[in-house]
Amino acid sequence: MGENQHILSDKITLKELVLRFQSWIVVYKKKWKLLMAFALVGAVLGAIVSVLKKPIYHADTTFVLEQSGMGGMGNISGLASMLGINIGSIGGESGLFTGDNIMELYKSESMLSKTLLKPFDSVSNQNAGELLIDRYIYFNELEEKWEDDVDFSKIDFSLPQANFSIQQDSVLKEVVKEIKKSNLIVEKPDRKLNIIKVTIASKDQAFSKSFNENLVATVNEFYLKAKTKKTSENVRVLQHQSDSVRKVLDSKIKALANFQDRVPNPNPLLQEGMVPSKSIQVDIQASAAVYEEIVKNLEIAKINDRNNTPLIQIIDQPRYPLERAEIKLKIGIVLGAFICFVLGFVWIYLNTLYVTHLKS
Repeated sequence: MGENQHILSDKITLKELVLRFQSWIVVYKKKWKLLMAFALVGAVLGAIVSVLKKPIYHADTTFVLEQSGMGGMGNISGLASMLGINIGSIGGESGLFTGDNIMELYKSESMLSKTLLKPFDSVSNQNAGELLIDRYIYFNELEEKWEDDVDFSKIDFSLPQANFSIQQDSVLKEVVKEIKKSNLIVEKPDRKLNIIKVTIASKDQAFSKSFNENLVATVNEFYLKAKTKKTSENVRVLQHQSDSVRKVLDSKIKALANFQDRVPNPNPLLQEGMVPSKSIQVDIQASAAVYEEIVKNLEIAKINDRNNTPLIQIIDQPRYPLERAEIKLKIGIVLGAFICFVLGFVWIYLNTLYVTHLKS
């Protein structure tokens, strides 16, 4: 029974809760000047941050990824099968860039490195010969941040990448890591669609636009070459075979004409004299059949190669002025005052508990 009374005595009644709430109100009323001081300091800090923090410029490119392949070639495939041609061996859809693979391609170190080593074309045409990586190092002040580890005066990124020193490769890799971490966003606005959006965000408006355009162009070029590599190779091989067989066919036709010129009226009673002529005619017929088959395959391969390009259709490209993200002065003041007010509120609470605990 005594134990139950002890349990009941530990419970907080509504009256005690109200009294505690009123006591805290009294504490905060006494400390209102301190709370206002916290809010004022926060407003000043928010104003300073909003003024000193540079705006971020976003360059966006959106495009449609076409899943072409053998789609749209049903009639050709049916006609080819009637002629005994296996169209599947001539072309086909490669799974290299299906799905989200192309999004990872935009984030690859190879594509970003190639883009950084391309020229930076500013609107004012200043700093002629400047590369994108030089521009990135300049506006991020990396020369000062990395001066203890890197001597930028001895680094020339205009050299072929194969001739880069270990220090140049290290700087390039670090810049690529920074871009992937802070500047590059590749996403699908709608997962159900094949629309992809590439965003470059930086403190330099011209860099954002130029890097975005060069990155899309670099990936686009690589994409087209890789996607059409197989079909283009098929066209090249079939074209070479076609030209070779055509030369053989022309030479046999010429040989038959020469024979007929030398023996215009052969004696039909002498069968042996007709053997060379018949042999050349058999070669002509065989070469003509082979040539006809190769030409059929060549035309189908050309159609398949054309259907695989272009694979990327640009929808929107970055244009000046770029979208600008910044902390406005009013928002900075209000946000800074609110954050510091909350911090002051928590500090007064903890300090009061600490002083009360020491007194007790």
